[in-house]
Amino acid sequence: MSGVNIPVIETRRLVLRGPEPEDYPNFKATFTSYRARFMGGPLNTYEAWMLYAAEIGHWEIRGYGMWMIHDKETDATLGMAGGWKPAGWPEAEIAWVIWPDAAGKGYALEATHAARAWFYRERGWETAVSYIDPKNLDSIRLAERLGAKKDHDAPTIDGNDAVYRHPSPSQLDGTQLAHGIDMEIAHYADPLFKPKGWALD
Repeated sequence: MSGVNIPVIETRRLVLRGPEPEDYPNFKATFTSYRARFMGGPLNTYEAWMLYAAEIGHWEIRGYGMWMIHDKETDATLGMAGGWKPAGWPEAEIAWVIWPDAAGKGYALEATHAARAWFYRERGWETAVSYIDPKNLDSIRLAERLGAKKDHDAPTIDGNDAVYRHPSPSQLDGTQLAHGIDMEIAHYADPLFKPKGWALD
């Protein structure tokens, strides 16, 4: 598909692979739905197709991008997570989206934690941000669970987004924060774990 050798990342429950044409229907279903309201949507069919083409092209242009999240057992796609920096983005972003029927099971936490670790380890990133709509409370909670904090001094994309800055590798390695993230992921992987309250991606 591509001249870029997109790495594959495996976690306890997931496999992160580069986006492929056959993954598009789930992407389209999400981005043309109300689920995409905090990501510039809902999009029409043409806009969704163009955005998916951009997801694939981002790997060619930047050398990194968003992985498609697959269930390790079924190979079903669950969403996307990874790096994103289109034209006009002040900084490289760590971003994620989970398909509506896969929400609330910790997949975004597990995938994004693994993707961030890859960028820090393999790309030498010392930080990254996530640009989040202030009304997107689920994503804000996820960013905070990943240790990101609101950066009031960082430039935004258009003045309407909140910037959450992720901790550096040195702020993560061997810390209580990293241990807590690993523990939460382990809880979600436990078939007896039944989280109550807000559905947390």
